[in-house]
Amino acid sequence: MTQPTPYPVLPLLTRGLAAGGLAGLASGLFSLLLAGPLLDRAVRLEEEREHATGAAHGHVHEELFSRGTQHFGLVVTAVVTGLALGVFFALAYALIHRSTALTHRPWQRALLLAGAGFAALSLLPGLRYPADPPGVGESSTVAERQVLWLAALLIGILGLLAAWQLYRRLDRHPAPVRQTAAAAADAATAAALFLLPSHGDPVPLPADLVWEFRVLSLAAHTVLWAALGGLFGWLGLRGLPGHERNGAAGREPAPALAGG
Repeated sequence: MTQPTPYPVLPLLTRGLAAGGLAGLASGLFSLLLAGPLLDRAVRLEEEREHATGAAHGHVHEELFSRGTQHFGLVVTAVVTGLALGVFFALAYALIHRSTALTHRPWQRALLLAGAGFAALSLLPGLRYPADPPGVGESSTVAERQVLWLAALLIGILGLLAAWQLYRRLDRHPAPVRQTAAAAADAATAAALFLLPSHGDPVPLPADLVWEFRVLSLAAHTVLWAALGGLFGWLGLRGLPGHERNGAAGREPAPALAGG
């Protein structure tokens, strides 16, 4: 008879929501404080270009939202994204570890899953199609760019699953063999990503602005995944009894003193 899951899924989803919301907030504040000035600069350059074009054609577009409203929307969007990501993170965690106790090594497992998620959903797709500030990309190519980005995400996920399956199926082989096979799957994933076509849109912004924005965008993703994995694992440790918490966190219990 199939054994029930040794840990309720509902508390796991609660952990995912809490960790995801806080991780999204951290990522949003990081983007606001560090990438915000770059966004403002890119928006000003785009507005100047639009005003010049509009004046030449006899019409000028007014800004729909103030910069303060846009900054607030940036943080809110990051929090909502974090909440959704937290739910999927919890479901993936439960699915991957369904055959064992979900309370086993929550810290290590959460960090490993967060690292894999960052590589598959942020790092690899971001290397092929890095984030661009406002003002980059033609409106006529939005749909094409979205399809290419989704294709990059799909390839990243499939590559992650292939690496995981290879690592599992080679469980009778030494660790170097398993790690090499997983690394080969990751390399093949990267190669497949760079076979995707470039959108080829012009970049009418200074190169230093675009480069700094792309680096900070990837850094914001790093903050998101690191905070998600760390908080999810930490909340898992808090739910363990004290005598299990030290072992789950990778610490050995203190040796007992010999009686005199």
